Amino acid sequence: MAPQNTDKIILGIDPGTRILGFGVVHVIGRKANYVDMGVVNLKKIEDHFVTLKTIYKEVLAIIEKYNPDELAIESPFYGKNPQVMLKLGRAQGAAIAAALERCMPIFEYAPRSIKLAVTGKGAASKEQVAMMAQRLLDVDIPQEYLDATDALAIALCHHYHLMNPVAAVSSAKRGGKKLSGSWEHFVEANPGRVK
Repeated sequence: MAPQNTDKIILGIDPGTRILGFGVVHVIGRKANYVDMGVVNLKKIEDHFVTLKTIYKEVLAIIEKYNPDELAIESPFYGKNPQVMLKLGRAQGAAIAAALERCMPIFEYAPRSIKLAVTGKGAASKEQVAMMAQRLLDVDIPQEYLDATDALAIALCHHYHLMNPVAAVSSAKRGGKKLSGSWEHFVEANPGRVK
């Protein structure tokens, strides 16, 4: 079954307080095509609040440049250090605020779901994610762009979830609401699709 909208641009964001990665894919039919990727280097900014302002402005500039239809972003992961999680959550919030400014639909994916969607392995390394993104999009990606390849993987993950409703039901969030992850919910919501 083809996706509802067969021509869309997806912006993937890998939020960070030191490096923010972005990746842009153009989906035509069932194929995702590479558009661009890059990083926003925030390492020289010492004030955390200035970092957040910079993230907001840079993501807004990326949105203005590529005019994406949807934003796919990595959700903060649970770590041992609550301060790091808080800072990552704020970075994610600054990027989301930029998308909200342009009334873009926002989709959030857990790191494990992204790796699973792109590599088939939820515990894949950054290098494995980069290699698969390179292969899937048929582009050469220098090793120093691992944060950007993560962002490409996020955009690809969103594309695959749009193509596969079972996967979308199990792990996607839209507008902050977790879509139910149970098979029973999928069957209940799609009685005509299951025999």
